[in-house]
Amino acid sequence: MKIKHRITTAFSLQTIILFLFISVFMACSEDDTVTDTVEESTVEEVGNDTTTLDDSDFEATDWTADTHSKSANPNFGEVFDNTTVKRFDFVISEENWQLMLDDMTDLYGTFGSSSGGPRGPGVPGGGTTFSEEDPIFVPGSVFYNGKEWYKVGLRFKGNSSLASSWGAGILKLAFKMDFDEYEDDYPQIDNQRFYGFKKFSLKNNYNDKSFLREKVSADVFAEAGLAVSNTAFYTLYVDHGDGPEYFGLYTLVEEVDNTVIDTQFSSDDGNLYKPEDDGANFALGTFNEAGFEKKTNEDDADWSDIQALFSVLHDDTRTTDPATWRANLDAIFDTDVFLNYLAVNTVIQNWDTYGRMPHNYYLYNNPDKSKLTWIPWDNNEALQVGNMGGSLPLDFSDLNASEWPLIGYLYGDEIYKGKYDSYVQATIEGPFETAHIQSVYATYSSLVESYATSEIAGYTFLNSKADFQAAISELNSHASQRASAVNSYLD
Repeated sequence: MKIKHRITTAFSLQTIILFLFISVFMACSEDDTVTDTVEESTVEEVGNDTTTLDDSDFEATDWTADTHSKSANPNFGEVFDNTTVKRFDFVISEENWQLMLDDMTDLYGTFGSSSGGPRGPGVPGGGTTFSEEDPIFVPGSVFYNGKEWYKVGLRFKGNSSLASSWGAGILKLAFKMDFDEYEDDYPQIDNQRFYGFKKFSLKNNYNDKSFLREKVSADVFAEAGLAVSNTAFYTLYVDHGDGPEYFGLYTLVEEVDNTVIDTQFSSDDGNLYKPEDDGANFALGTFNEAGFEKKTNEDDADWSDIQALFSVLHDDTRTTDPATWRANLDAIFDTDVFLNYLAVNTVIQNWDTYGRMPHNYYLYNNPDKSKLTWIPWDNNEALQVGNMGGSLPLDFSDLNASEWPLIGYLYGDEIYKGKYDSYVQATIEGPFETAHIQSVYATYSSLVESYATSEIAGYTFLNSKADFQAAISELNSHASQRASAVNSYLD
């Protein structure tokens, strides 16, 4: 039985006795109204609240093999089309929507009760309560191109971005979508998929007035030859009892623990980790299992591949016999992928990840190579200097090497530094070449501008329509500045 949406049966003994009494009484009176109502609506407990799982005998009339079935291959062309802005509609019952809001209040406090931190609305930093617990799932309908997907698990998602948006009184929140979350409750949706995809993150472009950072960063990583989530632009309308409301322009992001490892690697059988917080910086002596959440093979209590990386990374041969150290490290960790990622990430500037923050990446033990492989994640803060000390300089001059040893130790080795420098040059001459990336900005900004600037107060991070074009101008200037920075570094 699934437990991940924190649901347990809510009927108390007294409720069961009352139910039996009413059923017998109504049967004697030849009136089956109460019985029908109970059969059509199941109440389950979520924390101190209840969520309604209704209409249990519905027919999935829009279901087709290509659109809804697990047997369909992921249709990337349909779902992740870079040439258009598509539309999702969510329909959530009024009762369950209120549960979602009440749960958010329990996790993050009263809606609109803070400024989102000392730097103003929607900016990370201070004054905002964070939660280690995910918001609750509720079942809802998802509509796309005239078709319905049934009883989809929907919840709010995020961490600092979620807390800051909520505290600032902005209801344009990110969502997690899981299409078979409720298959145990509704057999009709067993293994339901959306054109071959089980789940998505629907990102709200938090703190990004250009709406392009998540999308363009993923494009650059992909063009550099790295495994990364596909992305696309979608508008979102939510009907929670009063008809469809425009929640704004979102970025749909492919989930790493679903189709990324299934389609960008030969097999999805390897261990996939989502490191977070303690141990995720790989400092000496910090390994702990909780810091490396397993997203595959969860029942196998084996972190030996991560432990091996800790051991080799901090081995004395790093300074006494660098060639042996490199050979041992290369045998278990795909250093070429990491150095390529590091070069791209540092050229484009992306502060909210390894090197400043111990999160926002995955490690996958690629079965083809038996090597841990780096996969970037959550890039909405990229393409800017950023916060928390700002993005790392190209030479990592302000980095504490022992605190962030995957960068500090590899960059400190002349062989690995040479490879990193080559990837830096390849990045600025290829996927982040100034004219090329400015052309990308022009194409995407033209595509999304009308959807971005039509967002409404309370559902937007824009203060005015002019904010959008100002943000695009900043991206263009940033691209030129990074080319100059790279040239100075390589000289």
